[in-house]
Amino acid sequence: MPPIANEKDKESPLYKLRHSLAHILAQAVIQMRPDVKLGFGPPVENGFYYDFDFGDQPLGENEFKEIEKRMKKIIGQRQSFQHSEMSLEEAIKFLEKTDQNYKIEHCKFLVEQGMAQNGMLSFWTNGPFTDLCEGPHLEGTGQVPKATFKLDKVAGSYWKGDEKNPMLTRIYGLAYETPDELKEFIRLRKLAMERDHRKLGQKLDIYAMDEEIGNGLPIWLPNGTIIRDELEKWAREEEFKAGYHRVSTPSITREELYYKSGHLPYYKEGMFPPMELDGGVNYYLRPMNCPHHHKVFESRQRSYRELPIRLAEYGDTFRYEKHGSLSGLMRVRAMSMNDAHIYCTKEQLEDEMIGVMEMYKNYYAHLRLGDFRVRLSLHDNDSDKFVDQEEEWIQSENIVRRVLTKMEIPFEEEAGEAAFYGPKIDIQVKNVLGNEETVSTCQLDFVMGQRFELKFINSEGEEETPFIIHRAPLSTHERMISFLIEKFGGAFPTWLAPAQVVIVPISENFLEYAREVAQQLKNEMFRVKVDDSSNSFNKKLRSAITGKNPNIWIIGEKEVNERLITWRRYADQEQTTIALNHATGVLERLCKERMMDNFEDVNLPV
Repeated sequence: MPPIANEKDKESPLYKLRHSLAHILAQAVIQMRPDVKLGFGPPVENGFYYDFDFGDQPLGENEFKEIEKRMKKIIGQRQSFQHSEMSLEEAIKFLEKTDQNYKIEHCKFLVEQGMAQNGMLSFWTNGPFTDLCEGPHLEGTGQVPKATFKLDKVAGSYWKGDEKNPMLTRIYGLAYETPDELKEFIRLRKLAMERDHRKLGQKLDIYAMDEEIGNGLPIWLPNGTIIRDELEKWAREEEFKAGYHRVSTPSITREELYYKSGHLPYYKEGMFPPMELDGGVNYYLRPMNCPHHHKVFESRQRSYRELPIRLAEYGDTFRYEKHGSLSGLMRVRAMSMNDAHIYCTKEQLEDEMIGVMEMYKNYYAHLRLGDFRVRLSLHDNDSDKFVDQEEEWIQSENIVRRVLTKMEIPFEEEAGEAAFYGPKIDIQVKNVLGNEETVSTCQLDFVMGQRFELKFINSEGEEETPFIIHRAPLSTHERMISFLIEKFGGAFPTWLAPAQVVIVPISENFLEYAREVAQQLKNEMFRVKVDDSSNSFNKKLRSAITGKNPNIWIIGEKEVNERLITWRRYADQEQTTIALNHATGVLERLCKERMMDNFEDVNLPV
């Protein structure tokens, strides 16, 4: 189910437009199927939908033109939207006239749950159509601009999202304030479908899913493993320069560790079932690395002179995501996380947070992921899911606010979304459609040090509990690579690409030189392929391009005689002929500097 439009946007013109179109859709459908039973019809991200029970008279996408024609006629009638209220008794009597059993059920639910204000139920009427609805709407159907909506698709949906309930037919529509915005969304969605990482991941041999292995458990194929390794190599280098120490910890642990951390029993539904070993001891696959890193800190006595201690690990973690929520690499059950934990004093917190956020900015800027936005997730006094240490909450949240403000990073605050042990920064990046997704997080933790009784000897010779920062700037391999596949359309820069060079000889006469060049590149640790197939030159070239290889080296008679290569980049159709020895030097620079040469504005450094 798509996200319902943000409650905060209820008074916006776009919300009212989409909500009004949902009612116009329902009225048009009733004209075609007078006996139809109505479900819900809310505005959602990108448009609206309405759920219908058509009984034995199904309605499909082939009837969209007729529905849209009727919707436009309703718009032309300039029907006004009028609000009214009914008691439960009045509502049931009214809805029974058209046998609207779903609406009657929901009316009773609203009253029983105390969700009907003063026991009265809200209805909206436009023309002959009256619907149970909170609103708001436009003043009238005539305010709907022309050519700003389009019926999109039909899908199945259980009543109230419960598979035990009847299956309804959901008709989706798209809606924007102007025709150009609608056209742009449709264009971007087509591009997003072409770049879907599930489609490209298979086409480019990056990863696979296998039913015999299990849902949400990706197999990284050789091409995907190269991308993983290169990202991890980059992270290792950056973390080394930033003073991190790499550790390696087990992917399985006794349940006592998670009771100590507090993840059990509260996070149990997100974990794989326990394995009973050693005469009745429960072991769990770890859903996170944090407790293991706390044990590394605890492994010996620590001095304030050592702090901050920064521990990093690309650790494998396992989470039991529900089957319906699994989606390619975006949401999986097995993942490898660019994780690290920083143990520091209260006085060091602000500088360490700044250092972490600078790392985030540098990664995202280099990968051309655009300006990320931050959501500062805070605790909520009305919830019992957060530790009851109000003073520490206020102090920690103020530290994070100061850091973001000092670094001039725009952020919005969201109460009730913090981790149970401290405030959380969610990094929001726009996908191909322009919608925001959470790619990674950073968390300030004032609880786990206490729970694990972590101590260091301070400058006064006394024991003190460290604060902890949890950070994972490159997210998990799975989520980050899914995002990069779609952002780049599968065309990775040279340093990340599975094949950094594809050599295409014009004919078999030049194969010997092509293989010699390939071996020279391999000796210098470059990833290279030679197309020695029997295909024509044009077909070889087309294959190298559709395979989204960053560099194609073309070899013909001139190249052989003068020990040259003709270089064609994926991001640039212009070709450059240069000496082989010089070409390898250029290739080395592309990789060493991790240049984003999959973008047209990056010139080949020749």
